[in-house]
Amino acid sequence: MKFGLIAGNGRFPFLVLEGARAEGVEMAVAAIKEEADAGIETLASVVEWISVGHLNKLIKFFKREGVTQAIMAGQVKHVQIFKLNALPDLRMAKMLARLKRRNTDALIGAVCDELESEGIKLIDSTTFLQPLLARAGVLTKRSPDKNELADIEYGLHVATELARLDLGQTIVVKNQAVVALEAMEGTDATIRRAAELVRGRPLTVIKVAKPNQDMRFDVPVIGLNTMATLKECNVTAMSLTADKTLIFDREETLTLANQNKIAIVGK
Repeated sequence: MKFGLIAGNGRFPFLVLEGARAEGVEMAVAAIKEEADAGIETLASVVEWISVGHLNKLIKFFKREGVTQAIMAGQVKHVQIFKLNALPDLRMAKMLARLKRRNTDALIGAVCDELESEGIKLIDSTTFLQPLLARAGVLTKRSPDKNELADIEYGLHVATELARLDLGQTIVVKNQAVVALEAMEGTDATIRRAAELVRGRPLTVIKVAKPNQDMRFDVPVIGLNTMATLKECNVTAMSLTADKTLIFDREETLTLANQNKIAIVGK
């Protein structure tokens, strides 16, 4: 059995490669030209650079390498498909034409179906990263206070509904009122927008998995960059979906949270 990796941007693909190697598994990497870091070549023995819309080339590469199971790791912004430098190939164009919706779940789900039709199964993106999953309970030295807990409990209902609609997975709350909702801008941009609105007052962030989260893609992630944003924006508490959220650079990330007295809890 040979594994393949579809590498998008950020740390995610690198961590998957490191986790796989620790288990004695080498991966053939399809690196997305518009997204992946060139440094991916230093960790993988086989790398093929593929534009985001070139589905047929992706399938041919994996079949040539004997890949039967693949992992998708790192963000691949689906808007890239419509840019001139990433025009879809014929197979991708036909797939897009069949879609009634073009949100993240629909797009990536359709790619999964195409891969599986060729004998390539997309598997859980956390397969080699189990130690990095957030577990239930308080993850930091400080627990949320009663006001933060009230914001978390209120925010969980709103954030779960937002995620169910596939609009975003993060909301920012102050005094049990929603300050900002995530759309396509991402977690950090959502938090910064909220901070501008409240002008430096303390905030609580709720980041959730979708109610029926497909762990093969779009898994919620936080890391060192997230902690820097929380500090910058005076976020004092954060809630994550337990067992479905990855904490990159876990030890360093939680240390940074502790240093800044940010309470993080898995719900």
